[in-house]
Amino acid sequence: MHAEITQIVNETPSTQTFFFDLYLGHVPGQYVMVWIRGVDEIPMSLSYSNAITVQKVGDATAALFKLGKGDSFGIRGPFGNGFSLEGKSILLIAGGVGAAPLGSLAEKAKGNNIRVKTILGAKSAEELLFKKRFDNAGDLMIATEDGSLGYPGLATELVDELDLAKYDAIYSCGPEKMMFRVLNIAEGFDVLSRVQFSLQRYVKCGLGLCGMCCIDPSGLRVCRDGPVFRGDQLVGTEFGQYTRDASGKRVKL
Repeated sequence: MHAEITQIVNETPSTQTFFFDLYLGHVPGQYVMVWIRGVDEIPMSLSYSNAITVQKVGDATAALFKLGKGDSFGIRGPFGNGFSLEGKSILLIAGGVGAAPLGSLAEKAKGNNIRVKTILGAKSAEELLFKKRFDNAGDLMIATEDGSLGYPGLATELVDELDLAKYDAIYSCGPEKMMFRVLNIAEGFDVLSRVQFSLQRYVKCGLGLCGMCCIDPSGLRVCRDGPVFRGDQLVGTEFGQYTRDASGKRVKL
């Protein structure tokens, strides 16, 4: 499909939201394949039904940042499974641009009268993504690595202070090291099946055909079986240990 950019919002110094002229029925956590013509096609989580939120980290995203209102890109999807909204009291754990798919989940939960508590982490106060969205949806705890706002340290250090058994479901998206720590904490509370993680892997086809995003040793495909997995699906896998680059070579986390 052809998506024309209708608005660009500067969310943080390194992150922008690109609104486009298509409204995609999606479950929070699902992703689309975004084709930046002449550069690359990359997977991006939907942050709204008509937007993606992007951090400039490589050639494709750098090219996307050069586009303006009225420019366009190609789009396929939504693909994969999203977060399954469960229970009456939930915890969201977001790190950096990982807040992108969780913002719409928080708003959907609030609309379903579910109590929402969010731990939002970033390197600094100015890099906190969707702070207002999470604040409007429920209780918000903030952690910044430089101590410029909220707790001075890592988001997972705030998770350590909570009783995870009190929550019906827990959702996490962000750096894999952060999520791996959440997995370990959840294992200590014996609530692995209640935690849903959104994984990022090199996704090429988005259709489950090429196998580029398979997880060792289960062979689960991030593009079709994920990108959201429960904690008990990830124990004993490559999760938290390594990922793979475009050539298939292992890259240690």
